Amino acid sequence: MALLEGKTAIITGAASPRGLGKACAMLFAEHGARICILDLDQAAAQSEADTLPGSGHRGIACDVTSKSQCDTVVRNILEDMQTVDILVNNAGITQPLKIMQIEPENYDAVLDVNLRGTLNMSQALIPHMRERGSGSIVNMSSVSAQRGGGIFGGPHYSAAKAGILGLTKAMARELAPDGIRANAICPGFIATDITAGKLTPEMKAQILEGIPMGRAGKASDVAGCALFLASDLAAYVTGSEVDVNGGSLIH
Repeated sequence: MALLEGKTAIITGAASPRGLGKACAMLFAEHGARICILDLDQAAAQSEADTLPGSGHRGIACDVTSKSQCDTVVRNILEDMQTVDILVNNAGITQPLKIMQIEPENYDAVLDVNLRGTLNMSQALIPHMRERGSGSIVNMSSVSAQRGGGIFGGPHYSAAKAGILGLTKAMARELAPDGIRANAICPGFIATDITAGKLTPEMKAQILEGIPMGRAGKASDVAGCALFLASDLAAYVTGSEVDVNGGSLIH
């Protein structure tokens, strides 16, 4: 059963072949959706869009930290595709800094991409979703927001991802009367390019000890949750934060 037949989805930060955004794009496309992959590099975004099953997918350059770019890109997508049903705010960066190492430029970079980018893209699309009386927004937070780091990102990353949780709940409350749902996913330790090669074997062993399921997550684990939240299976789910972490938060 195709859960997203006839739907159109925008997924930000989805040009990394082994990233969470690309895994979401692949699974959504397998379920019948048309996908707009947004990333900084248009060629990379289109290259990944071309690997998706189905047809009509687009790869588009967009810096989510720029409100004007987000507004322009969404306007162009709506001219091209008429409707957008789903937004996955996946674009994010991280930095493994300690509290006293965080300089103003580090703070700005991490907060801007993760948190401001989520707001910018949502604001660009909400008027269209309100007009249609429906829409699903899926925001990517992190277990780091809930437990104060402890995996890879610094305190400013935890703060940005915690901000996404607050923003998601506030959006859900405000937008529910308009038929728009907003939910957040909190991945735990997922094997993606963002951590590839940056963890020593000792660090990885320590992380796995804290995961009851005893393994790192896969990008597809997160994509499955995003598919549920984006689809009508989650028609009565809004304002939630869903843990996808192998049980690490309960450990």
